[in-house]
Amino acid sequence: MKERLMGFVLMSAVVPMAVLGYLILVVVGFSGPNSRARAGVRALDHFVNASVFNGYAWESVSSHAWRERHRLWARGVIWITDRFQQDHCQRANKREQPVVDLVLQKGLERPTIF
Repeated sequence: MKERLMGFVLMSAVVPMAVLGYLILVVVGFSGPNSRARAGVRALDHFVNASVFNGYAWESVSSHAWRERHRLWARGVIWITDRFQQDHCQRANKREQPVVDLVLQKGLERPTIF
């Protein structure tokens, strides 16, 4: 219960900052440095993967889709990304899987607050 309460308190502060960050990302995406926009999009990708697709916070939607390619949602993501870049999800997973393996090996996915 303490962890849920602390999560609610933290999210009450983080969500408004996330909305502000998204608005800044839109402006930076059109007029700012590419590296800053790329970092923001990558962070948003990881957030969506963790919150919407119940994936790891350190993994992109594309990499997660390749790991779960037998599932309907993952096949949809793979189909869409293949329209822009052939084998995108497979390449993303090849690049990110060592990070996933390391985090799981070290137990970094376990709760840290309580």
